[in-house]
Amino acid sequence: MSPPPSPSPAAPAASVPPRLLVVDDEPDLCTLYELALLREGCDVETASCVEEAWGLLQARRFDAVITDMRLPDGNGLELLRRLEQAGRPEKTLVITAYGSAENAVQALKAGAFDYLTKPVDLRQFRSVVASALGRVPAPPKAAAAAAPAGAAAAALQRLSGQSAAMRQVREMIGKVARGMAPVLVHGESGTGKELVARAVHQVSHRAAQPFIAVNCGAIPEHLLEAEFFGHRKGAFTGASEDREGFFQAAAGGTLFLDEIGELPLAMQSKLLRAIQERAVRPVGAVGETALDVRIVSATHRDLEAEVRAGRFRQDLFYRLNVIQLRVPPLRERLDDLPLLCGAVLARIAAESGLVAPPRLTPAALARLATHDFPGNVRELENLLHRAVALSGGGVIDADDLGLGDCGGPAAVAGPLAGTADEAAAVPVRAGEAPLPCDLMAHLDEVEREVLVRALALHRGNRTAAGAAIGLTLRQMRYRMSRLGVQAAGDGGDEGEEGGA
Repeated sequence: MSPPPSPSPAAPAASVPPRLLVVDDEPDLCTLYELALLREGCDVETASCVEEAWGLLQARRFDAVITDMRLPDGNGLELLRRLEQAGRPEKTLVITAYGSAENAVQALKAGAFDYLTKPVDLRQFRSVVASALGRVPAPPKAAAAAAPAGAAAAALQRLSGQSAAMRQVREMIGKVARGMAPVLVHGESGTGKELVARAVHQVSHRAAQPFIAVNCGAIPEHLLEAEFFGHRKGAFTGASEDREGFFQAAAGGTLFLDEIGELPLAMQSKLLRAIQERAVRPVGAVGETALDVRIVSATHRDLEAEVRAGRFRQDLFYRLNVIQLRVPPLRERLDDLPLLCGAVLARIAAESGLVAPPRLTPAALARLATHDFPGNVRELENLLHRAVALSGGGVIDADDLGLGDCGGPAAVAGPLAGTADEAAAVPVRAGEAPLPCDLMAHLDEVEREVLVRALALHRGNRTAAGAAIGLTLRQMRYRMSRLGVQAAGDGGDEGEEGGA
C-alpha cells in the first residue's frame, strides 16, 4: 500500500493554473480578457496602470503579462523595460492600436514575446497566450522538455567559429529565440543562413515542433498559394484530395522562408495577410484556419532597395524585419578557417566512411587563407570535397585544392572586379601565371580537370567517380556532356541502368 501515495504530492504541482497579469485602463476590455483567460483555466489578476502593475509584480511572480501599449501613467514599453532590468522571467504580450506597426516593432525589439492589435480577436488572443505559456500541440512533456537542450547544442555547434562575428551571431540567436518576433536573416549566398534559422528554432521553446524550410524562389508562381496554404479537393484541376500547405505543416513550430525576396508581389500580399491574421485559407476553402507559426525569413538581397524599386511590399518588409540577424561572409572571419575546415572534413569522412578525417597541411591552410571565397562556406565545402577526392585520402596539400595562383583577396578586390584591360595591366611576377580574363572559362577548365582526374582514379567508372566528388550519376553525365569529357577505361558504371 505504500507505493500509491508517493505520486500524489506531485499531482497538485502539475495542475497549478498559470498566473497571468492583465494591464489595461479600459474596464470592459480588462473584463473581456479576464473572462477569456479564466475559461482557459488561468489564474488572472488585473491592473489599470504601470505603477499598479509593477506593485503586483513586486509582490509575486506571474507566468505572463498582457499589457496595453497606452496607459494613464505611461505605456507598456515602460513595463517591459522594468521587467528586463529586473531580470524577470515573465513573458510579455503587448496590445497595440490597429495599424500602429511601429509600436509593435518597438515592443518586440524591447523584448516582448508577441503582440496583438485592437480590436483583439479572442481566438487569436487565446492562441497567442497559449503559445506564450508553452501550450502548443506537442509530444509528451518529458520528450518536449528534453528535446531543446541536445538539439540546441547540436544546432549551435554547426555554427563553427570563435571569431567575434560568429560569437555575436550566437549571442543574437540566444536573444531572439525567446520570443515570437519575426526574424530576417541577411547574408550572402553560401554563408549558412538556414543553419542560423535552424539554430533559432532549436534554441527556442518550439524545438520539439516542426521546422519547415521553404525556398521561395524554387516554386512555380502558379503553385505558390496552394503550396503555402494548402488546398481542398477539387479546388483546381489535379487537386484530387485535400492537402496541407507549408503553414499547416509548421503548426506550433517555425516556418523558414528562404530567399523571401524572390516572391512575386501578388504572393507577398497573401503572405502579409497570413502573418497579420495568424490564419490561412486553403485554396478552395470557405473559412480560415488559425495557426501558431513563427516566421523566420532569409535573403541575400537588399530588401530596402527592393522596396524603393517597388519590387517588395513595404508593409511586408516591416513585418518580417522586426529583428535582423546578419550572417558574416567567410572573408570577414578567416580566423575561423581551421575550425571550419576541421568540421567539414570530419563530416566528409563520416559520409564517405573514411577511418579518419583527412587533414590539411600548413601550406594548404595558408593557401585557403589567401582565397576570397565569393561562395562563402558553401564554396569551402565543395572545395574540400574535391580536394579529398583528388588527394586520395589522408593528407591534403596546397596543390590538391585546385586554386592555382589566382583568387586571393587582392585579386578579387582588384582586377577581377574590373575590366579585362585592367586585369591585363596587373604585373605578373616571375614564374606566376597571369590572372584569367574569362572567369567562367577558367572555372570550366578547373571543373574539367577535376572530372578527368576523378574518372582516371576510378578507371572510367562514372558512378564511383561522381560519388567521390559528391555528384550523382545524372550530374556526372550532365557535366561531362557540357564540358566535353569522355570516360575512358574498363570500369563500367555500376547501377547505371535506370540511373537516367
